Order: sequence, then C-alpha cells, then structure tokens
Amino acid sequence: MSLKPNGLARAAVRFKPASFAGTFVALLMSALIVAACGVLLETSIRASVPAERYANAPVVVAADQSARVVADTVDGPEETAYPLPDTARVDAGLAAKAAGVPGAATAVPDFTFPVHGEDSPGALTGHGWGSHAFTGTALSKGAAPHAGEVVLGADAARTAKAGVGDTVVLETAGGRAGFRVSGLAEAGAGDTVGEGAGGGATAWFADAEAPVLAGHPGQADAIAVTAKDGADTDALAAAVEQALTGTGAQTLTGDDRGEAEDHGLAYGKETLFAIGGSFGGIATLVAVFTAAGTVALSVGQRTREFALLRAVGATPRQIRRAVAAEALLVAPLAGLLGCLPGIGLAHWWFGQMQDRGAVPEAVELHVSGFPLLAAVGVGLLTALGAGLAAGRRPAKIKPGQALAEASVERLRPGVVRTVLGLAAVGGGSALAGVAASAAGSDAANASLGVVMLFMLAVALLGPILARVCAALFGLLLRGGDASASLAAANSRTNARRLASAITPIVLAMAFASTLVFMHTSESHVASEQLRDGITADHVVTAPAGLPADAADRAARAPGVDAAVSLLDTQVLVPVRGGGETSLQGTATQGISGSGAELAKVQDLDVREGSLDRVGEGRIAIDRTLATATDTGLGDKLPLYLPDGTKAAPEVVAVYGRGLGLPAVTMDRASLDGHVTSAFADTLLVSGGDAEPLAPLGEVTDASGYALAQNVDREFGAWANYMMAAVLGGFAAVAAVNTLVMTVLDRRRELNTLRLVGSTRRQVLRMLGWESLLVSAAGVALGTAIAMITLTPMMRGLTGEFPHVPPLLYAAFAATAAALGLAAVTLPARAALRDRGA
Repeated sequence: MSLKPNGLARAAVRFKPASFAGTFVALLMSALIVAACGVLLETSIRASVPAERYANAPVVVAADQSARVVADTVDGPEETAYPLPDTARVDAGLAAKAAGVPGAATAVPDFTFPVHGEDSPGALTGHGWGSHAFTGTALSKGAAPHAGEVVLGADAARTAKAGVGDTVVLETAGGRAGFRVSGLAEAGAGDTVGEGAGGGATAWFADAEAPVLAGHPGQADAIAVTAKDGADTDALAAAVEQALTGTGAQTLTGDDRGEAEDHGLAYGKETLFAIGGSFGGIATLVAVFTAAGTVALSVGQRTREFALLRAVGATPRQIRRAVAAEALLVAPLAGLLGCLPGIGLAHWWFGQMQDRGAVPEAVELHVSGFPLLAAVGVGLLTALGAGLAAGRRPAKIKPGQALAEASVERLRPGVVRTVLGLAAVGGGSALAGVAASAAGSDAANASLGVVMLFMLAVALLGPILARVCAALFGLLLRGGDASASLAAANSRTNARRLASAITPIVLAMAFASTLVFMHTSESHVASEQLRDGITADHVVTAPAGLPADAADRAARAPGVDAAVSLLDTQVLVPVRGGGETSLQGTATQGISGSGAELAKVQDLDVREGSLDRVGEGRIAIDRTLATATDTGLGDKLPLYLPDGTKAAPEVVAVYGRGLGLPAVTMDRASLDGHVTSAFADTLLVSGGDAEPLAPLGEVTDASGYALAQNVDREFGAWANYMMAAVLGGFAAVAAVNTLVMTVLDRRRELNTLRLVGSTRRQVLRMLGWESLLVSAAGVALGTAIAMITLTPMMRGLTGEFPHVPPLLYAAFAATAAALGLAAVTLPARAALRDRGA
C-alpha cells in the first residue's frame, strides 16, 4: 500500500484542521518526552570528563574502578560493570616498570589524601611531592621534602602561620606528628583542581612517606607517565600496557584519564542512564499509549465521514490509504516541532542534576540526530499503527452497515481487544502476587511490571471499564437535577468516548502516585527508623572528617557514658533479582568501639544474634539485606569493600533499622586501607554536656542530626518528583487534549440540546457533571493501580504499607478534577457561543 498522501488525506487536513489539532498536540508531546529522554540516554553513553590533574601526563596507569559480574545469557557470558564506592589503587612499584619503557620521561605514583591541621581540621589536601612533575607546582622558597618534612602551599602556610624551618603538627592516616616545613610552593594547574574540602590549601610530602600517610602503604591512586619530546602517545601507551601485562592495571589516554581523577563520572553515567534509559523506556511507553489513544479517537470521530465515503464508492484500500497518509502529513511535523522543546527539557534537566552534584560539572550534554530521529520515528509509527487499527473496521464493513454504526455506538467491544485486555489483567494480578511474596529488588522489579500491565489493561478494556464506571457513578447522578441525569445517560451510551477521556487521567494518577508515594513511603519509614535508632544525647559531625582520636577525647569528657565514632561509606553486595545477580551499593558504617558501646548510642533493633560479636571478619546486617542476599545468622556474606577488595565476613547479627540507618555495620579497622579518608564522619556520645565536645566539630542532638540526614535525601526526592511531574504532566496534557477534542466533536449534539429547549447553563452543567464523572473514574482507577503496585513493593522494601499523605493525595485528585472541568467547560462555552446559542 502506497503511503503517498492522496487527495482524501490532503483535503481532510486542509479543510478540517481542527480535527487533527488534538492528534498534532499528542504526537508533539510524545516526541518531546522521547527526545528529552533520548538525549539524556545518549549523554550517559558518551559522557566523559577532560583530564585536568593529569592534563600534562599523556598516559595514566590506574586500577579498574568497577566491580564486574559475569552472567550466563542466551547470547553467552555477559559482563556488567558496577562503579566502586571509593578509589581502587594500583601497586606504586609499577611506576618503575612504566618509567623504563621507550618514550617515557617519568612515571610518578600519585597520592591524594585528606590532612588535618592542628588548628584547622580538614583544611588540607595532601599529595606526594613527585606529582609536581606533571601538575606544574613549583617551589617558591626552600627545598623539596624528605622524610618528616612537608612543603606547604601559600594558603596552608598562611593558615598555619608557618614558614621554612618551622614545625607544624599535622594529622593523617598515619597518626598525628610534627613535620618540618622544608619549603613553600605555588600550586600548579594540576594541583588546583579536584581538591577536597581543603580546596587550594595543599601540603606535599616525600614520595616515600606519602603512601603511609595516605593509609595505603605500597599503593598509589594512579601512576602518571610523562613523555619524552617527540614521543607518540599511542606508542607510549602501548609500550606501557605491554610492560604492565598481567598486573591488572589499566592504561588510559585522552578523556579516559579524566575517569581516573573524577570518580563521580561513573555515578553520573548511572544517574543519566537511569533517567534516560530506564525511566525513558517507561515514559516512551506512556507516550505511545497516550498518542495512540488520541489518534484512535481522532479517527473514530470521523467514522461517519468514512461511512459516507464508502457509500459514494470509496474502496477499503482508499480509506486505509487516507488514514495512513494523514499520519504522514501530521506526525513528522509534530515530531520535529516536539524535538525542540524536548532538547530544552533535556538541557534544563541535565543542568538541574549538575547543580545537585549528581553529574560532574565537566560533563557536557550530547545532542545528536539519533534521539531526535527516534522521537520522530516513534510518533510516526504510533500514528500509523493507531490510525490503521482504528480505521480497519470502517474500511472493511459494508457502506450501509458503516452508516448505521456511525449513528449509534457499537456496544460490543472487539474480541481480540477484550482477550488481550483480560490477559493483561491476569498477568498484572499474577505479578502482583509475585511481588507480594518477594522482597527487596525482586519486589520492586515485579511491581514495575504490575503497573505497566494494568495500564495496558485499562487502555484495552477502556470501553468496558467506562461503562462500569458510568453505571456506578451514574447512580449518584440520577438522583440529581435534569443536567446530572442527562450526564449519566450520556455517559452510559457513549462508553467509548468516555474511555478515551478516562485513560489519560488513569495514566497520570497511576504513575504520579506510584513515583511520589514510593518516595513518601520510603522516607517515612527511614525517618522513623533514624529517629528511633539514634539514642545518643549528642551527635558531633565535621564536613571534612573528625580527628582520629575524637572518640577517645569525647570519652574522657565529664559525665560521658559512651562515645563511638562512625565512618560512613558503602560496600557492594551481590543480590539476586529477576533471576540474575547484580551488585547493590549498600550504606555501611564502620564503628570505632565495641558492639556493646554502640548499643548505648544507637538502637539498631537487633532481631537475631548480638552486636557484641562485631569485629574483624564479623558484621551485622539489616534484615531486608539478609532476605535479598538469602543470608542468615552464621553465614558468610560475599561483598566488595569500598575499593573493590573482595571479602566474605560472617554475619553475627541481623537488625531491623537498615533503611534509616546503614544496612551494614562492621568494625572500623576492617575498612582501614580501603577508603580514601581515614577520618570518621560522625561521633555519637551518650551522657555529658555539649560544651566539651565543641572543639571536635559541630554538635547537635539526635533530632537535629535526623533532620540533617533527611535533607541529604533531597536528590532522591527531587528525582522522583521530577519523573512524576514529567509523566503526570504529559498524561495531564493528554487528558485535557482528549477532553477538548471530545467536546469540540459534540458541537452538533450540544446545539441540538439548545434547540430542544435546554438552557446554555443546563448544557454547561451537564458537561460539568460529565467531567467530574470522568475525573472521579480516572482517579479511582489510577489510585487502585498505584496501590496494587505500591503495596507489595513497599512491603518488600520497607516491611510497611505505603504511606500516602492525605493532603498530597487530595491535591492530586483536585488537580485532576480541576483540569477535567476546565478542559470541558472552556471549549464548550466557545462552541455554544460560535453557534449563536
């Protein structure tokens, strides 16, 4: 069948543009969503950061910053990489091998670590002095450091009020010690980027001493290889790679060097992929559902025209070709225009993620023709498929039968559509049962299938559901005035029209409620667990880390009963989900004291075992994690420490507050050498006064600390609300668009009512009742789908039922009702006015 626009299609679009306005808007919005998510997905794949610290080192040797899991699939072994929570390091001794290859000028082990000054905790960033060879740092006074010496940057020297020959007391992972200032230096370009809390305050130590001070003896963050004049970078990289074969180290060049110095890139890619890929897939399906419904409604509204064309001799092939040609005339233009705001949405969304620290500032948004072409193509295929499906029956039936069906709505829905709809209901119900019996990620994954299948069922069984809703809500309307009774009758006899209006509202309510109330449920449980779990009288925190002896100093304060410092980090734990193993980043706390001391300042709600046994090779875990990993008391839990080192500690306790508090508890010593910062993040103190603790950091009580922790979850909340706004907003626009199309298509009916004696006010009130019926049905069905989805998901993730704030839910329902009322009333007023009614 040729899709070249024929006379019927051109005439329909030219002389009745209003009939295609709704279709145009729906396809434009779908292109907007697909284009925005596609741009973010492409950015996640192509994202990179230019080398800054290593800009003058053409080759960098670093460890793999990912843990990898190999799974057997139908296509063979498939490897998946998961970014490590902290830096994986390489053997510093490899620098000698790299320096000996042809074309290499130097190979310098690089070290970056936090340093505490005596009077300014956390204000310094430490490096090995050898890094000056590639960073551009130069001495301004004095000499290079030897063991026991330090070179200070201008800011560090000014803060310490020290000069060459003076002694400064510094605290590192190696402990507190005095260092003689051997020189002062002006930091080069490579030493003024990517620093920690200290910013430009820098200290350089002897290369032989730096690994010990960093807490990683014999290991370096990376090895920077500089080239001799005229040496080819590719040849140098190949030679270094060959020399280091079998060591497990990676040889990096170009923008890949940036990943070695900015580990936030891996997490930024994950975030972008989650939004552009995972969420984008859902958003695309919603867009296709909604656009297809609108196209089908537009074709269905012209059933009488098709019947007349058949009566005057048009062939079924001509009708089908006209519908397909209409899609070719409308869809590409709508898609192209939708791509422009789609790019704008992607830019805004990307910028918001950068502002919130989820994506490194150096990453740039990539916009190419691929996602835009996909957006236009999806819209075109959707319009073609929906149009041909909707025009199939009026094109094939006899002209007389077509005219009869155009006058009265066909009561019996299609057999294929009904069977597929019932199958979707059965599949959704089965998955809901699976989700209810699962836990953790299995419950979440199954619940995603639940909402998608039930939404498909609503789209397929729309007329049947609309007729049921009209019958139920019509009982209330029939008890009202003439306008309400007429609205009830109209709804019962025009179920297909009602279904077209209800479906987008169901979409908006179901997806927005699922995303928003998933966060409110998790946040509610986490807040309760955090509030109940912190039993300490005082909580001491410091942005750059607490002094190493903070717990001992606090314990000596008058009246203090217990003091335990916590090092917050993450470990990667293998979990089973959907029949496959993945690595889950799990919040972990390393405790400085014994389990008995921890119990005095933190109530983890221990269900099995005892915290007293937590120590070397022994950990405590949350019950949800225990379920997800199928691990019990006395079992070994395989995991990856923050730097990727494999471990298998014994589980000696299982507790119940791992959502508000870290899900893994281990002794602090088990993390030594596996984290960048050797300094604890939090100090919990039971008893005593706050005043003696002030020199250690910021002191607050348990409630203040809980409030601060809840603020830290802001990005997760923002991401959920953003996705809900995008999906809910799109579905809301689609609902308004559909209602407007429906009202405009009823102009003859509305004016007939005026001719038989109904007042303008009565007609508008009838439409108002109909819009409320549509809104109520959509809200009720959407709420039911959301709760069927959320209940097993939350039971698996939190062990609790969903938490739905009444005011927030009421706002959702009121918004749906207000939009429905406005979408019906405003075009109806215009239609009645145009007719002179």
